[in-house]
Amino acid sequence: MEFVNGMQASALESVTWIKSSHSNATGNCVEMAALPDDRIAIRNSRDPQGPALVCTCDEFAAFVAGVRDGGFDAMIG
Repeated sequence: MEFVNGMQASALESVTWIKSSHSNATGNCVEMAALPDDRIAIRNSRDPQGPALVCTCDEFAAFVAGVRDGGFDAMIG
């Protein structure tokens, strides 16, 4: 199977989705799954059958580094 950005998360049948420990009871959750081709899928837990973002591990590591460094703080209120 080819993993592409925007594919239906429901098509990713053989992956294990994990949720952040920072997720809350109101459903504001993001789930992630490791893909067998060294990429990562990300989905909205409120729409588990919906589209998944697919990125490389390097792309995700750059995103996490930006979050840790406060690079996206201006986007939240």
